[in-house]
Amino acid sequence: METSMSYKRVVITKFGGPDVLQVVEEAALPEPQPGEVRIKVLATSAAFTDTMIRKGIYPGTRGKKPPFSPGYDLVGVVDKLGEGVTKLKIGQKVAELTVIGAYAEYICLHEDRLVPVPDELDAAEAVSMILTYITAYQMMHRLAHIHKGQRILVHGAGGAVGTALLQLGKTLDLEMYGTGSTSKQDLIASLGATPIDYRTEDFVERIRHLTGAGGDGGVDAAFDCINGKTFNGSFSLLKTGGTLVWYGMQLNSMWETLPLPFDMARLYLRTWFSNTRSTKFYSIAPWREDHADWFHEDLTALFGLLSQGKLNPVIDRRMSLDEAAHAHELIEQAAVKGKIVLVMNDQ
Repeated sequence: METSMSYKRVVITKFGGPDVLQVVEEAALPEPQPGEVRIKVLATSAAFTDTMIRKGIYPGTRGKKPPFSPGYDLVGVVDKLGEGVTKLKIGQKVAELTVIGAYAEYICLHEDRLVPVPDELDAAEAVSMILTYITAYQMMHRLAHIHKGQRILVHGAGGAVGTALLQLGKTLDLEMYGTGSTSKQDLIASLGATPIDYRTEDFVERIRHLTGAGGDGGVDAAFDCINGKTFNGSFSLLKTGGTLVWYGMQLNSMWETLPLPFDMARLYLRTWFSNTRSTKFYSIAPWREDHADWFHEDLTALFGLLSQGKLNPVIDRRMSLDEAAHAHELIEQAAVKGKIVLVMNDQ
């Protein structure tokens, strides 16, 4: 007979600042329904997307009302099997893109959504593959179709997805340019990219000078998570056949800054009249639902690269579940190089 035990999770009590995150203790563990397994969570990300969910402005969770737990991804161990489960076994390490719910010591999920994780992988490094590296991998390979030796521009190159793009680019021997703040220039350079300080340099002019934009100059792909102000400059640097991939929207809302819709409209007009360069948008949650086979395939490939030592996730710090509110503060202060991971259950 299973002994009842309590567990901790973090809940958003109402939409707002980091102070709305509250650690609560549940009296009993959740029970898996038919087809589900209970997971003992080992690690989850603290990501910029989580801060948007906390504020109630993330498009993928519109209509969801507090209280609920944030937590976009997780790595954990199967702790209990629900009725009819056949694909997994107790003690098996698994991963999933949850969108919400992972800021918890235990959670129940359907077996069909879970991707096996090699036992030897560190949980914090493995969880870095899910939101961060899947985003980078799919933008690079499934949208921009980057090939060995090509040239790319990465905005926000010192952040979680930016560092993932640079590491993946290094495996393809890409020529890389990365924008970032002064404090992140050394990190960007260490990952094999030419750093550009967006606060003191004009990234368009710098890259034109370095690559001789025009002719064979410019970049084969640009990855832009900043805002509409950089989209047109990024697009102007594309070589013939190049692709601008934009994602993330590091804004409280697409419409919070008035010029953004006009910048985007202008960009789309440029794309419309260009038959040699393209613009694409990436959002991981819809892709996870529409292309579940790609998600499973790509995450498995990333776990393989991690096992082989070809990837080394930049983890700024590992924090406890109790420190979730402080993690959100650091993210919103742009004080993070790489990624913050929340670890639990004695990790």
